[in-house]
Amino acid sequence: MSLTFTLTAQDKLTLRTAAYGAVSLLAAADAAGSPHKVATRGSLALASATGPVGHALAEKSKVEGLNGKTVAELADQVLPALTETMNLLEDRDPAEADNFRATINVAIEAAARAYKGEPSPVMTEMARKINNALDAA
Repeated sequence: MSLTFTLTAQDKLTLRTAAYGAVSLLAAADAAGSPHKVATRGSLALASATGPVGHALAEKSKVEGLNGKTVAELADQVLPALTETMNLLEDRDPAEADNFRATINVAIEAAARAYKGEPSPVMTEMARKINNALDAA
């Protein structure tokens, strides 16, 4: 598979922070429910990504910057990373930006299925904030 563009190490770090951070935010939003199930399902969804986004997410390097002690601190790191990643990908390859957005949305859906019923209002609101950050690009 030939890649249409190359991501720098910093680009990959931002992308990974954005994606895995989104899953972390969803898990944090479900602190009273099943955060481990949410994190597992969301991470498995990220592992199924393809293209340059999939290659970046598949790297085994540690994701830096996901060390907020509160949901607000974590959101301060992750939401801007989501927007920055979308801006970067839109500039280089709009189709890959669509791929990233779809990957994040699949992770949100997968995380939401950790519930037997509907996701909690807190998780629904966090998903809205994540999508707003993607749309801010």
